[in-house]
Amino acid sequence: MAAFLVMRILIATDAWKPQINGVVRVFETTAHNLRDAGHVVEIIGPDRFPFTLPAPSYPEVRLALPSAKRLGRMIEDFAPDAIHVPVEGPIGLATRRWCAKRGIPFTTSFHTRFGDYFEARLGLDRRHFYRMQRWFHDAGAGFMVQTDSLERQLGQYGFRRIRRWGRAVDTSAFRPWRDDPDFDPDFLKLPRPIFAYVGRVAKEKNLEAFFRLNLPGTKLVVGDGPSLADYRKAWPAVHFTGYRHGEDLARHFSAADVFVLPSRFETFGLVVLEALACGTPVAAFPVPGPMDIVGSHPEVGVLSEDLASAALAALDLDRAACRAFAEGFSWAECSRQFAQNLVPI
Repeated sequence: MAAFLVMRILIATDAWKPQINGVVRVFETTAHNLRDAGHVVEIIGPDRFPFTLPAPSYPEVRLALPSAKRLGRMIEDFAPDAIHVPVEGPIGLATRRWCAKRGIPFTTSFHTRFGDYFEARLGLDRRHFYRMQRWFHDAGAGFMVQTDSLERQLGQYGFRRIRRWGRAVDTSAFRPWRDDPDFDPDFLKLPRPIFAYVGRVAKEKNLEAFFRLNLPGTKLVVGDGPSLADYRKAWPAVHFTGYRHGEDLARHFSAADVFVLPSRFETFGLVVLEALACGTPVAAFPVPGPMDIVGSHPEVGVLSEDLASAALAALDLDRAACRAFAEGFSWAECSRQFAQNLVPI
């Protein structure tokens, strides 16, 4: 079904500011681009509710306890043309229930591979988690996924009404600072080569696989998260900067010689595109996410189960080719695709 020329779009999401993660960045940027295209966008996030609780094992992430009456009033007051419910949290569940009770169609999207993560970490059967996620998403009229590999995998688990919604990178915010004559690539004052990870500092990111690599120079970690304090104590040879944002974040990406992504459970890996946009080549495991982005583009990234060898090989890649590759991922096109996937009420 074709999207409205101009829509009033409601996004009810448990992942929203002040949280700092890839899902929040995706919806913040998508909302911005949708508004630029003339759509009216309303976000219902945890910040809209007075009562929140810390997420289990992630106290910095606050989960709302939405009143059904208050939530319903928000939706009705906005009078949306389309509703999108991305996250399987309290707000997502409450919005799903509100829509189902009234026979109102909505769309959903996939952002977390709970099944793969819990099977690998705790030995639990991934099928149980995929069944729970399928229950949530199958109530929607359309289910957005980012990549070919996700579409194939989730199709095998019985997910239906799959629609493609790709990802992009802001190439004005993330740019190759090394091309700026006033930029000092050695502003970090660290031994080279610099192998950097940028993102959430948490167990599920498999960072210890990165820390254990036998690499010359410096291992750099840019980001914050529940494991930061423990990792700083356990891995004193690793340089941790804490959270960075905006221009400062892009400068750290650009200062690195290689971006290393040790995670095996990404749905996409937006940080891969952000690194490439800054001209920094990528090393990662050959898993969904990195495979979908750079798997057929060895000129910008090296994928291998031997992550140390991949990181060393990536040192020889052309930084200009990395930037040129990232320029092909447009947020305007990505946001247009999102709007076309929505189902009008």
